[in-house]
Amino acid sequence: MISYLYRPKYPLSDFIESIYYYKDFIPAHAIDRLLPDGNVQLIIDLTEQPKYIYDNRTLKEIQACKRVWFSGFRTEPITIPSGQDSEMIIVQFMKGRAYPFMSDPMDQVKNLVVDAELVLKFDIHDLRQLLQDVDSVALKIEILEEELLKHYLPFLERNPFTDFVISKIIDRPHHCCLSDISDQVGYSQKHVIKIFKANVGVTPKEFLKIIRFQKAIQDIEERRVVSWTSISDDCGFYDQSHFIADFRNFSGMTPSEYLKQRGPYLNYIPVLDI
Repeated sequence: MISYLYRPKYPLSDFIESIYYYKDFIPAHAIDRLLPDGNVQLIIDLTEQPKYIYDNRTLKEIQACKRVWFSGFRTEPITIPSGQDSEMIIVQFMKGRAYPFMSDPMDQVKNLVVDAELVLKFDIHDLRQLLQDVDSVALKIEILEEELLKHYLPFLERNPFTDFVISKIIDRPHHCCLSDISDQVGYSQKHVIKIFKANVGVTPKEFLKIIRFQKAIQDIEERRVVSWTSISDDCGFYDQSHFIADFRNFSGMTPSEYLKQRGPYLNYIPVLDI
């Protein structure tokens, strides 16, 4: 397998967490269930074969993704190919900071995977062709970074309000009061929700639930002995029944089922062997 992880230079580094290239990955299984993690991605497929999204329950193909697509903020799992026979570049945005690249509010792509040319501010397909014509992985990444900077530099302005709310939620998801955050920023809760949805894709409450869910996933991985009551309390859930209900909504399984079915990569659940 060939892989390359790159951290963009400033000012893109304020908006893009990483650019990841991979090719010739040989997984042990054919299909993964990807859990919601609060991230959104731009995926550039350098092959010509479509990649499919599957029904979470039946595993039937429900959508074909081709060339370049954008994966919006998710509050439910998505079932996707495991990466066999792929050559891809994945641009992962910082939480809540993909909005400068988008032509529409982020909540328009919530739980959706869409053709990138429909939602980005410039035609990404010409850039894809440039990347296909280059053999060097490092040069591919360099070209991608240069093109993104060229097209988006005028739009790269952080929203301090959104940054403040996200930081408060991520720093203390187990002790976070959204009404207190509204008071601190000086806006009504209705206005907070409107701005946050446009810039992040979901309401602050939905974002908080995802961050708590992710904290629970991390705690499960780090603990040798798992206590659901302890994890529920430590992650800020009202009680264990709320924890189980949210966990099932976000993953499609109970915490105990997740413990048995989890794979080697965080947030990726193997669901079909090769």
